[in-house]
Amino acid sequence: MSLVDFLLSNGREVLELALEHLFLVAVSTGIAILIGVPLGILLTRKPALSKPVLGFANIMQTVPSLALFGFLIPLNLYLFHVKIVGGIGARTAIVALVLYSLLPIIRNTFTGISGVDPAIREAGKGMGMTDRQLLFQVELPLALGVIIAGVRVATVICVGTATIAAAIDAGGLGRYIFRGLRANDNVLILAGAVPAALIALAADLLLGTVERVMRVGDGVKGKRILWGAVFALVLVGMIGVTNLFSGKGADRVAVGSKDFTEQVILGELLAQAIETKTALKVERRFDLGGTLAHDALVAGEIDIYVEYTGTALLAILKGQPSSDPQEVFKRVKADYASRFKLEWAEPLGFNNTFAILVRGEDAQKLGLKTVSDAAKISAQWRAGFGQDFMSRADGYPGFAKTYGLRFQETREMDLSLTYRALAEKQVDLIAGNSTDGLISRYRLFQLADDRHYFPPYDAVPVARRTALDKHPELRGVLKQLGGILSVDEMRKLNYAVDGEKRQAKDVVREFLARKEWTK
Repeated sequence: MSLVDFLLSNGREVLELALEHLFLVAVSTGIAILIGVPLGILLTRKPALSKPVLGFANIMQTVPSLALFGFLIPLNLYLFHVKIVGGIGARTAIVALVLYSLLPIIRNTFTGISGVDPAIREAGKGMGMTDRQLLFQVELPLALGVIIAGVRVATVICVGTATIAAAIDAGGLGRYIFRGLRANDNVLILAGAVPAALIALAADLLLGTVERVMRVGDGVKGKRILWGAVFALVLVGMIGVTNLFSGKGADRVAVGSKDFTEQVILGELLAQAIETKTALKVERRFDLGGTLAHDALVAGEIDIYVEYTGTALLAILKGQPSSDPQEVFKRVKADYASRFKLEWAEPLGFNNTFAILVRGEDAQKLGLKTVSDAAKISAQWRAGFGQDFMSRADGYPGFAKTYGLRFQETREMDLSLTYRALAEKQVDLIAGNSTDGLISRYRLFQLADDRHYFPPYDAVPVARRTALDKHPELRGVLKQLGGILSVDEMRKLNYAVDGEKRQAKDVVREFLARKEWTK
């Protein structure tokens, strides 16, 4: 499918994501203007503050966006009993985007006003103008073109950075980009990147026109364009502000997922099962990176998502590895109940363990069946691993030590890119997931973990106890989902999304129909 075909067939969703993106940019830029312009004016009156204020704004520009989002999520700050930052979603994203947008606005305001000819100020004072009159009638009009240039830069920065906001469920066109990276789908990546680029170009063109008009001195025309831009910002803000601060309804359940294909499918499975079996409305909050799904569950921002027993034991509880599935399940179930007041439901039926993968042709040519077989020739190979595998307690350090692996080169990259790197012979061995559809798509071979290094990773829904008590019918739904999926079935579902480029909601709907999942 070409990009044009995709945009035509998914026009409604593209428009919705574009409006979400515009909302994030409009609100963030507007708040940054309200903060940055007064700060820039203050610096012209208090020059001693310029170094610390501009220094702080500079630091904000250098902090990686995902790191800043991660720092803001646990803060939970309130203003007049309304949460303004903390947790996942648009509020936290807007705060981060405001911090990224401040530097060009503050600096250009300070530079523009400081650059006004001192003789003009003296002339104004000679005419008896107060400092307030000088500011609003002389300095700001003369500096307006420079200030708008700063707003122009801030807006373009904001449009680009807002794509990262999808990682914390803030919406926007970044959803397509992340989905495309996850599925190795260039069309999806372009479906997010091209509209975002067009938004940036349109905003830059509009503000550039305002800037040029201000510089040539056509005040009437400039004011009309400026007020038009302000009206557009207010309109977009009003469209989204209700959703931003509205609470979750009494009959609504929030289902979350992590940020890879299988998790989105499992999140959709939970959502559709709940919608089919109950009268509850479901809010989907998917694509949460790292441990954000767990953090959101503990914070009450989602009510349920699917976790893996081994991940819970090692990454969340920091426990000791175990190869006994029943023992691991009992430990995480008990510890989650006592520490987080979370309940583990019935396992869905499959174990998604780490899969050590090589190209099928290499496995056949070299007679490779186990990881120990590969270890004998690892010194001649290049390996590629995801960041998660490289940093986890059950990841690369212990794995390499257990098997005595010594690779010629070890590359660290996004998990979804490791499959493409292996298929294109940029690396020779990767650590994927045993149920990934990309294994079939690229004809890869999974080496047996003959030394049983990896713990079990049984997929199990985890829910807030308060949500289950509030909606007792959820327990019945989760019980019916027990054992619904095998490893082979999960791999087929993943392949339908990653390999056949189908929508997760359609794949899940057909799967539940085959299982005769009806009211």
